Parts: sequence; structure tokens; C-alpha cells
Amino acid sequence: MAVDYSTLKKGGFMRQKQKNNFSLRLRVVGGNLTAKQLAKIAEVAEKFGDGYVHLTSRQSVEIPFIKLDDIDEVKNALAEGDVQPGVCGPRVRTITACQGQAICPSGCIDTYALAKELDERYFARELPHKFKFGITGCQNNCLKAEENDLGIKGGIQVKWREKECIGCGVCEKACRKGAISIKDGKIEIDDGKCNFCGRCCKSCPVDAWDTVHGYIVSFGGLFGNSINKGETIIPFIEDKEKLFAICDAAIHFFEDNAKSGERFKFTVDRVGKEKFKEVIMEAYNG
Repeated sequence: MAVDYSTLKKGGFMRQKQKNNFSLRLRVVGGNLTAKQLAKIAEVAEKFGDGYVHLTSRQSVEIPFIKLDDIDEVKNALAEGDVQPGVCGPRVRTITACQGQAICPSGCIDTYALAKELDERYFARELPHKFKFGITGCQNNCLKAEENDLGIKGGIQVKWREKECIGCGVCEKACRKGAISIKDGKIEIDDGKCNFCGRCCKSCPVDAWDTVHGYIVSFGGLFGNSINKGETIIPFIEDKEKLFAICDAAIHFFEDNAKSGERFKFTVDRVGKEKFKEVIMEAYNG
């Protein structure tokens, strides 16, 4: 019986150069695996693979040297440890994320919680070509958001509260963009320089800031045969529902306009950046 390699690849089993051997890509959300999952992965790699795993550049795990005849048994064994195969090919791939606000002092958003929501919403969705989401918690950009088809960066929009301020000047020193200055004892913020890093409010000893935690979204990143830095259309998105509306709009734009085998960036270029911007602004404005 002929082997359906296309279906196997869709289910995360990638052909190796060695005949009837596959490297199995696993479903990992936001870079997190439980101890239970890790134990089961190790067990499967030892029993059915070559005794090791490969950590991919996108926070996934691959188990090489899975034999064709063992595929069903491997999937059943992994399921016992709450581990699922990942995906390859023209569909939404692994959602990557840094540790974010839950762990990192610099984090501005809960990256893992967002990764789980995006995974539930989009993972493995069929599209004209691969589509990658990447989430980074702050302007340190550890996950390099702009490398992704759709990159999400956490940010904090700030507003100074004069009443609580003690004029210590710590915020001015903390700002790396020169967006904060103190004149006649009052804080002035240059909105054109602010990058929503949140260092000012995080450093404030008396919490003299109103804050809104939100998202900076970039579109059209690539880092393979072609390299392109994703571009931002809306400086700051203050609401998660608006974020999801924008993600939906971007996915639908790609779905409706892309040619088979065409990456998102090239679809936007071909159809027109202004037309794409209109779609995103319409989603943002509801």
C-alpha cells in the first residue's frame, strides 16, 4: 500500500533522508512543556527513536528516527503523557512565546496565556502557505516578534499622575528612548519617542502612573530564503478583543488573497499595503 506522505507531514511526521524514518514534530504551546510531557517524550524517544530529541528554532521538540510501522503506536504512547503531534506544511504553526509577565520582571503581558488562546483559535488552520505567530513580552524582544508573519509584542501605555509624584527623576533616568523629561518639577512625555516599554512605571517608587497593558503588532516578517522585518500599522492596541479581531482580519486577508505557496508578506505586497492597512484599521475600529 502506498504511503500518504502528505497526510503524515500534515500530522507532524517529516520524512528523513533515511528510508521509512520520520522526525516527529510535537505540538508545543508558548515554549512550555510539563514534567509529565517531558517524561513521556523521553520515553518515546528511547523506545521508538534514537534516544534523543531535537529542539527546534521555534520552541518545538522533534523526535527523529521514528519508523513508519511504529507511527500509530507512537501517537498512542504520546497521548498517555498529554503530548500531541504538531503540524508542518501550509497551515498555522507552533505559537512561540517568551516567559513574559508571569516570570520576567520586564514582561508587560502574560505571553503564555495569550499563546494558549491563539493556539486554540488558529493552530493547524489550513492556509495557502505556512503562517507563524510569535509573542514577546516587552521591548527586549527576546522572541524577535518582527521575524513572524504576525508578531505580538507586549507594551504599557502610561499616563503620569502628578498628585502621587515625588519628583525623584527615576523615570527620566529609566527611559531609554529619551521620551521623559522633567521641567519645572513636572513630567513631560514625548509620545512620538515612547515605545511603550514600561520602564518608567516599573521603576517608579510611588506608583505615580496610570497604565494600560497592551500589544504592538507587526505584519509580514520573514527570516528564511527571504528576510523581511515585520511592519507595524497601529502603534498600540489596548484591548485583547481588538487584538483578536486584527489577527482574524490578517488571517482572512491571507486566506482570501494569497496564491498557493505564497508567504503572507508577498501577498500583502502584491495586493497592496494600503488595501491591507484598510482591512486592519477596519478591524481595529470595529
